[in-house]
Amino acid sequence: MGQGYRNRNGGSGGGNRGRSGGGGRGRGRGGFKGRKGGPAIRHEQLEHVGVPLEEVKYDAPRTFEEMPIHPKLKQNIADLGYEDPTEIQDKTFETVANIEDVIGIANTGTGKTGAFLIPIIHNLLDEDDDIFQTLVVLPTRELAEQVEQEFRKLAKGLDLYTICCIGGTPVYKDVKKLRRFHHIVVGTPGRLCDLVRQGVLDLRPFSILVIDEFDRLLDMGFSEDVFFLADEMKDRDQTLLFSATIEPKQEKLIEQLMDEPVELKVSSGTSTAEHITQEIVRCTRNEKFDKLLEMLETDEFEKVLIFAETKSTVSDIAYKLKKERLKVDEIHGDKSQDYRKKALARFKSNKVDILVATDVAARGLDISDVTQVINYEIPRTYDSYIHRIGRTGRAGKEGHAYTFVTTRGSDGSSRGNYNKDGGDRRNSGGGERRTPRDSSRSYGGDRKGGDRGGRDDRRSGGSDRRDSNRSSGRPSYRKSRDTNDRPQGRRGRRD
Repeated sequence: MGQGYRNRNGGSGGGNRGRSGGGGRGRGRGGFKGRKGGPAIRHEQLEHVGVPLEEVKYDAPRTFEEMPIHPKLKQNIADLGYEDPTEIQDKTFETVANIEDVIGIANTGTGKTGAFLIPIIHNLLDEDDDIFQTLVVLPTRELAEQVEQEFRKLAKGLDLYTICCIGGTPVYKDVKKLRRFHHIVVGTPGRLCDLVRQGVLDLRPFSILVIDEFDRLLDMGFSEDVFFLADEMKDRDQTLLFSATIEPKQEKLIEQLMDEPVELKVSSGTSTAEHITQEIVRCTRNEKFDKLLEMLETDEFEKVLIFAETKSTVSDIAYKLKKERLKVDEIHGDKSQDYRKKALARFKSNKVDILVATDVAARGLDISDVTQVINYEIPRTYDSYIHRIGRTGRAGKEGHAYTFVTTRGSDGSSRGNYNKDGGDRRNSGGGERRTPRDSSRSYGGDRKGGDRGGRDDRRSGGSDRRDSNRSSGRPSYRKSRDTNDRPQGRRGRRD
């Protein structure tokens, strides 16, 4: 099993399919630049009464012990406490291990990462196989780190090495680490492309390309980077695509990347959130933050994830909530990777109750027990909306999602983001236009004196923004509020 990989020097292992240019049999990249928009979201799509999910447990026909897995890897899997494979792991093992192109469609949290890591590690341990290298590409830094951590757990004590190359980290560390051989290189498109163009990362010897959450990568406009990386892998043996959804528009792109792939679905491949109760919150622009604050101060809002379209809006919301002494943190593309890791850790461990984020947290992150998701701004596409609200109601639990829709005023008609027919009226940048802060609104005084819904236990010790730059009461968006406090531009890479 697993015969045919090339060795680290690029020599043939006896089964190369002769792909050229990274596209398979001379196929080119095409001219796709990535989908920047999508169908407008209709207001009726944002309201739904959740239907409890019927738990359907996969009855695996075999255990990991009974699968044809290398004994050392089998022992590591057992040490991690896993006995039975998930459906996607069970159905993809032989196909992936036999060096076939695979499209794996499965919902988040069903073990997709193990579905490609287990057979790859198995083949690396196969004494009859040549040493080969694998490139794993993911849309966000957090997902990349999760895959790296999972590989380290599965490959513990097996003399297999990995590196994670992502934005927000010092590039010189990647350059230094890449001087040694790594079996698996994990990363985000931006950093990987930079390393290749600098001549630090040579992808020619790599045999396997894995693209996890590939629909999100294409949706975020990373298609050119993905095809650039694929082209650099001159004679690729295998391409694996894994995701929770697949869209018809992406089929032509998939054809350029893969050679007669085997498609294995353990879900419908379409987005759904039938079990999540979804509501619209209608208010004027001036009422918007006050309404958000009113919601957060009620007892049922225990662990809340708030989404906004732009980095500046995320920072603005977090700044205002901290002034209200709520336990809140934020993550977006301008934050350093170290800060983002710590912010997520604080949210997961319940040290903060509220996390404000851009769509960087809307995909793939395993954050349990999120009681509510709030869309402070409506996302550009329905698919993005589904993945946002999918952070709540996980593992069959009850979930609630709220979406703010700005109104004109007393007549209640929609204004700003969407017209009366639900059509998108925003520019491509997303997010609402910033307006001057209401000078009549007080962040202290009488609002803090009365009974505010019994959520006093969620107050933090005080504001984290006390430097002289913020003495005027307005946040500074020209400086990133991370651990290093280094000035950064407002716009950053989306990796």
